[in-house]
Amino acid sequence: MAVTDGRGRPLGLRALAAWLRRVAPPRARGAVTIALVSDERIRALNRTYRHKDYATDVLSFASSAPSARSVRSVPNPQSPIPIPRSLGDIVIARGVARRQAREAGHDEATELKLLALHGLLHLLGYDHERDDGRMRRVEQRLRRRGGLREGLIERSRASVRRTTTRAGTG
Repeated sequence: MAVTDGRGRPLGLRALAAWLRRVAPPRARGAVTIALVSDERIRALNRTYRHKDYATDVLSFASSAPSARSVRSVPNPQSPIPIPRSLGDIVIARGVARRQAREAGHDEATELKLLALHGLLHLLGYDHERDDGRMRRVEQRLRRRGGLREGLIERSRASVRRTTTRAGTG
């Protein structure tokens, strides 16, 4: 697991990588890169890949290799050491993460953990918009294992409820 900036340069966030390795489900074995980027960069990625023109908090890009979800390593004929398969990349907007941390009442490191875990579950094929709560339940279990309270899915559901309630009381 590598944590980098938007240009691929390593960042000194070993604690984030170690935490994610510890709480990740067993089938999440493989290489993952987490890139912390500017809000402008994630907005451009969101516009290009999701056709949504705003800075989102986290995007996941699963490896395009057909066997990327496998837990085995890829043999390298040039080396006796197997190379781990790539699960993909997680891109997090640093500015959005800071704002969300402030709004949620916790530090940026906690928000980065929430976003990284959420992104990892997307790399593993979970989709909270279509899976009848399966991703929410897995995320909740893993967050508890990692010592975190509320997750992104619960937060977004609460936000929708607040918006709906406000709109309905006018």
